[in-house]
This record gives sequence, C-alpha cells and structure tokens, in this order.
Amino acid sequence: MNSEIKEEIPVHEEFTLCCGVETQVLKCGPWTNLFNDQSANRPKLLIFIIPGNPGFSAFYVPFAKALYSSVNRRFPVWIISHAGHVLAPKDKKILAASDDPNAQEIKDIYGLRGQVEHKVAFLRTHVPKETKLVVIGHSIGSYFALQILKHAPELPIIRSFLLFPTIERMSESPNGRIATPFLCWLRYALYVSSYLLLKPCPETIKSWLIKMALQRMNLQSEFSVLSVLEPFCLANVAYLGGQEMMEVVKRDNETIKEHLPKLTFYYGTIDAWCPTKYYEDIKKDFPEGDIRLCEKKIAHAFILRSYQEMADMVADWLKDDLSKVDIVT
Repeated sequence: MNSEIKEEIPVHEEFTLCCGVETQVLKCGPWTNLFNDQSANRPKLLIFIIPGNPGFSAFYVPFAKALYSSVNRRFPVWIISHAGHVLAPKDKKILAASDDPNAQEIKDIYGLRGQVEHKVAFLRTHVPKETKLVVIGHSIGSYFALQILKHAPELPIIRSFLLFPTIERMSESPNGRIATPFLCWLRYALYVSSYLLLKPCPETIKSWLIKMALQRMNLQSEFSVLSVLEPFCLANVAYLGGQEMMEVVKRDNETIKEHLPKLTFYYGTIDAWCPTKYYEDIKKDFPEGDIRLCEKKIAHAFILRSYQEMADMVADWLKDDLSKVDIVT
C-alpha cells in the first residue's frame, strides 16, 4: 500500500480514566466519540484491537491504519492499551469518563482477570450499546477476547479474531519455558534493576535510546513510546506476564464451543508461544471451527513486519459480516 495514503489516515490519541487507571486509546478514523455523533453517518460497527503483552498500543497503529484502509475507511478501528502499560505524557489531558453503574471495583486491575474487566468496562462506557463490535485479539489479547465473550455476553460482538492466540499451556511453550523463570521467580530482581537503572534516567536519554532502537529495527512510531522504559509500566508488564505463565494453562473449551461461529483462530508455523501442536489439538477438538494455520511464515509479532498482510487477511475474512452491517444500515 502507498505510504502516502497511510499517512493521510487520521489517528486520534486519547488518554481516558478507565476503572481509575489512565488508559491510552488510539482511534483510527474521523470518529472520536461515538456518543456525541448523532448523524446518519455515525458508524454502526467498531473494530476493537486488544494488544498482546506488552500492551503498547502505539506499535499497533500501522496494522490499524492498514485495516482501516482495507475496509474502505467505513468503520473506526480503535486500539486500547493494557491498564498500567502506558502513562500519559505530562502535558497530556486525561479525560474522565462516566463509570458503568453496574461495575464492581477491580481489585487486581494489572493482573490477568483485571485486564479483562478493564476492557469490558471500557466497551460498556465508551461504545453505544447498539454499535456492533468486531474484536481482534493478538497473543494474550486473544485470551482477553475470549474472556470478554464469556463475562460480557450482552456486548454485541459479531466476530472475534484471535491472532497467534496464547490461550493455553503458555509456560509449556518453547518461549514460555524460557520466560517462566524470569517472570515468576526472578520478577522482583527485574523490578529492582529496572528502577535502579531507569528511574534516574532523564527523559531525553530515554527518548534517544528508544529512537535508536526503533531505527535499528527500521520502525517508526508517530506517538510517544516512552512507557517502554518506564519502570512502573515494565513492572506491570512483568506482573501480567507472570500471571500468564501461571494461569493460562487449560484452553477454555466451553467458551469456545458456545461462541464458535463468531471465532476465527490464526496460528503461526514459526511461533514459539503457540506451536503448531496447539493448532493441531484445537483443530482436532473443533473440526468445524474456523481455525487456520499460517502459510506465509508470519512471525508472532506480526505488527513489526507483516501488518499489511494481516490487515488484508482480516479484512477479507470480514467481508460477509460487513456486508450484512451495510444491508442493515
């Protein structure tokens, strides 16, 4: 796709209080508030992206832009950060939102279950009830997407795409066997070292380090990613990762069975977080499900190199659903 076209796509950055935690939301398209827009052009559907871990939404912007363009710019594409993974810049206004009157206090908002409740609370308070939803979960975001279907059945989700889904046996995966000791047993050593090294570091130096790293990876970010080197955020990333290793063990077959017609799973062939055996096992258990195996050797972190390919595929899978939305509207 022409890079000039991608740069023309508007992306609005917003920090809002969700469950008392500042939350970055990146909104692709001209719609920034679905409640205030009462015109006939108000979209009837929202595409909602839930990142993996780390939940730095800025890295998903190229994918969101590509997807927005691939659906002919008819529907907004929003990306939400995980609670505690992104801090607002000092000069950025944080918007207060009306709370869900039925919401209960989230006791462990930075943990696995708390992150699910955080996403549910956002959807209930920021998206009109009549707006249909397409949820795209990547990596642990796929686990969150399944749990949203389970715990918030009233949300009008018409499709959920689980991309490179870490929804079972995470600590047994090749990457999980390496990550588990660090995230579960040596986590506090990581906390202390990150605070000692990064807390006294000036923002100018952090910005320079991030700029050099992005250049080395041939990446760009139009939004600040300083949170990548913020000890508070890194501690929450590690905390969530530790819970993933301990708690994402058994696949939630009951929820998958109940919502199977809405689900599309996409597994990689070179993915050390969810190896092909996990694909073969779920395919055997749900032969009638839309469970796909990548034929293009796309990496788990597709947002870095293969975001255009993934966006085109997701848009193609969505064609029938979007045509029905258009007919209804």
